[in-house]
Amino acid sequence: MSFVTGYNGIIAQLDQIDAQAYGRTRNYINGAVTRLSPYISRGVISTSMVMEHVLKQGHPFYKIEKLIQELAWRDYWQQIWIAKGNQINQDLKQAQPEVLHWEIPTSIVQANTGIQAIDAAINQYYMDGYLHNHLRMYIASLACNIGKSHWKTPARWMYYHLIDGDWASNALSWQWVAGSNAHKKYYANQDNINKYCLTSQRGTFLDVSYQEFHGMDVPSELKEVTTPILSTTLPENEPLEIEPSHPILVYNYYNLDPNWRKEQHANRVLLLEPSIFQKYPISDRVLRFTLDLAQNIKGLQLYVGEFEQLKKQAGDQQIIFKEHPLNHNYQGTEDTRDWMFSVTGYYRSFFSFWKSCKQELR
Repeated sequence: MSFVTGYNGIIAQLDQIDAQAYGRTRNYINGAVTRLSPYISRGVISTSMVMEHVLKQGHPFYKIEKLIQELAWRDYWQQIWIAKGNQINQDLKQAQPEVLHWEIPTSIVQANTGIQAIDAAINQYYMDGYLHNHLRMYIASLACNIGKSHWKTPARWMYYHLIDGDWASNALSWQWVAGSNAHKKYYANQDNINKYCLTSQRGTFLDVSYQEFHGMDVPSELKEVTTPILSTTLPENEPLEIEPSHPILVYNYYNLDPNWRKEQHANRVLLLEPSIFQKYPISDRVLRFTLDLAQNIKGLQLYVGEFEQLKKQAGDQQIIFKEHPLNHNYQGTEDTRDWMFSVTGYYRSFFSFWKSCKQELR
């Protein structure tokens, strides 16, 4: 599986969306998913752009609601991050139950769990940085609910390798599976995995009824645990050539929008802050993908350093940036992001958030 990085190729994929088939098939590994998440996560396109494109196709809304709803989940997670800040790095609603350790089963990292569909998916994920959403849930359930890991280390491991890594979606989804951001845990047995992954495996530790998960001992396949070494090697910094008569537009890991203030004469700078990547490390593969996407922005210069250093170098020049929860230390003019709806703030459940969103669709 490969992902294009040229903007025209990315936009062309909007016309390939089968919005009605998505709702019927999205849970299957060969379902009609959009595969647009890497571009949404990096801010190349927005959830709003995708929604507007789909709505213009004239489908009956009830046949495409699931796709619009899944796009809204991304905005929902981001709104929680904005409202709660660093609290999303902890158990958000209640302590994760039945935690035995803060590591991750070694067999998951090594793609050797014995669950064929999961092991194959992890091996593929190491090659291309992408996982089907159902497989992300399966892995999280395996690590947290069967292997009794706290969600944080496994979530960091997954984020590290994901080309569509969005820390809010990742961390809060892991908590949803693990029961610290939901009223119950998520489980998937072998029948479920066989159905949606098109396998026919039997005799595994997941080949049980759902009732049998409660009180189950950690299987031998998940007992050995490890703490992965996750670090990001950023590029060498290069001197900036700043035109003093133009403002500085600051791009970053979450904003690579080629159309942002496109017609404005400006200094365009991709800021990679070491402190961000120490806290939320990404792999070399993910970094390369990010830098390839950045090439869609004409005249973009790379700056590796903290915002305070860039600001000092900018002097009195105007600095402009897009809103994001990680930009709390930025100073200057903040542009709002392209949200799907005007609904903001913290909602305890997605469906209360979605209820307010749907009112705008009417």
